[in-house]
Amino acid sequence: MEKQYEEEIAKEFRKCVENTLQRLKADPTLSPFHEALLSKEAILWSRFERSFSTSFGQRVIERLSQMVALAYGAEEAVIGQRTNCRLTEYQLRAIEAHISDLRSGALKPNWKVDLEKIVNARGGEKRDEQVISDLWYKREGREHFVSIKTVKPNIDQTAQAKRDLLKIKVAYPESQVYFGLYYNPYGEKKADYAWSMPFKIFDMHNDEVALVGREYWETIGGKGAYDRILEIARAVGKETQNKVEAFARQ
Repeated sequence: MEKQYEEEIAKEFRKCVENTLQRLKADPTLSPFHEALLSKEAILWSRFERSFSTSFGQRVIERLSQMVALAYGAEEAVIGQRTNCRLTEYQLRAIEAHISDLRSGALKPNWKVDLEKIVNARGGEKRDEQVISDLWYKREGREHFVSIKTVKPNIDQTAQAKRDLLKIKVAYPESQVYFGLYYNPYGEKKADYAWSMPFKIFDMHNDEVALVGREYWETIGGKGAYDRILEIARAVGKETQNKVEAFARQ
């Protein structure tokens, strides 16, 4: 990974911790019942974790993903890319019917089969639909569209992601589309992923478009990308942990 991208990634990690500390200093909170029942340390670290989760949110993951794509050979990478998709009325109706069937449990997800059904739903007038992708990048002339979600997405978020990815893939069949979760809270392997909600919409273990954890970073980047990002985070952590511990002693 080029040094300029390593520095940008480190800056994002550093900023998350600094923003958390600034927020906590500016917004002291009185919680009399918590203070009566818990230790000061437990309250402090609970507040810190919640505030850090706010700082380390969607914007940060999108920015890190953009840097990783560029660091591993993307010619361009854009956050919040707007794409016009032209589909037939029958295809748009087929997508909505498909999502409805998945949500009701009447259908089991299978990306290849699902996509083929939508592609073959020809007929009706052409209509333009705009889709906003969390990350778009181009590598070796090929466009890639990524819907990035929290690692435990709800059913509405997941359904909207699949709706958008189907529209893009039908309109631009040569492109690559992905549903990405940036880490796996259940283990290292994709097969370990166990949050039930997205399984109604995607086959999270077998759909090629569903990326979880290491596979996510090494798809938008390249082999070793996941480990390198963690190395950068650990290096930054040697600086930020001292700041956090100093704050805790105040």
